[in-house]
Amino acid sequence: MKTVIVGMSGGVDSSVAAYLLKEQGYNVIGLYMMNWEETSPEGACSADADFADVRRVCAALEIPYYSVNFAAEYSERVFSYFLKEYSAGRTPNPDVLCNREIKFGPFREYALNLGADFIATGHYCGIDHSDGRHRLKKALDTDKDQTYFLNQVREYQLNNVLFPLADMPKREVRAIAERTGLATAKKKDSTGICFIGERNFRKFLSEYLPARPGKIISLEGETVGDHAGLMYYTIGQRRGLDLGGKSGEDGRWFVVRKDLENNVLYVSHGDESPLYSRACKAENLNWIGYIPTFPLKCRAKFRYRQGEQEVLLKPTNGGVIVEFATLQRAVTEGQYAVFYDEDFCLGGGVITEVYY
Repeated sequence: MKTVIVGMSGGVDSSVAAYLLKEQGYNVIGLYMMNWEETSPEGACSADADFADVRRVCAALEIPYYSVNFAAEYSERVFSYFLKEYSAGRTPNPDVLCNREIKFGPFREYALNLGADFIATGHYCGIDHSDGRHRLKKALDTDKDQTYFLNQVREYQLNNVLFPLADMPKREVRAIAERTGLATAKKKDSTGICFIGERNFRKFLSEYLPARPGKIISLEGETVGDHAGLMYYTIGQRRGLDLGGKSGEDGRWFVVRKDLENNVLYVSHGDESPLYSRACKAENLNWIGYIPTFPLKCRAKFRYRQGEQEVLLKPTNGGVIVEFATLQRAVTEGQYAVFYDEDFCLGGGVITEVYY
């Protein structure tokens, strides 16, 4: 009997993944990862409650479970990057890096060293192990497809990996959890970044990075307000600008650019055209089971909740220029450009420059 160690988060998806694998005849072991140690009395993460849910689910499934602490690795490999990117005025996505540096890094190695034949997670995506390659497939449920967050995982890290939810819609996952009486059946999906939790984002970030307040200036050159620090804002943002009294009848203010050198936040009023760009540069490219030839026509996403867009990739020093077939709104430095064909996620890279 093959042994599979399932990364258990305390959520419904990993719970059902463990159930399905046991039904398929695997020897299943649950492993809970502690990636963040909260010392604040308010408590940002729900680690204790999540591990309690893991224990309840594993007891119901009659499978053994363990926990492992990767907080040091997370701090070194993910959180330090998170702070560095914010201090540089960009908007990072630590969940993408967490998959490569923790879940399919130390976690995978730990599980295999325990004697596992496979590891598995509750991600909504598929995998193709053929011709000696490992390719990342889109999930059947396009609304839940999570290949965007896996675009930086190295091909070799997908060896010995199973994704049991590849062909399941979310509603069916919930139905299975309820039918089998799993404690996580009605638990809400987690949103945002674990180590921030339900706390105020600005307050959390200010504990690690000094804020530099500055001026908010319109594209016409008029000073219209003050910002609390460039790291607190992202391109396209409308809320939290405190410019409501200046809105008039022509719409709301929104962020269009950040000038880190001069500590200025540029905003536009009503007219959204300054948000639309024609291309971007992507670096730190990672290709998953795919060898590109350029120029390459494919599709891309520039944020998780976005439909795939037609693009043309052209090589450049340090990466690729991603030319958009149609103008794209609020493409943001620090986020990821993730590339697709009809069935597979081809890989992706960090957006380092946007061209208007």
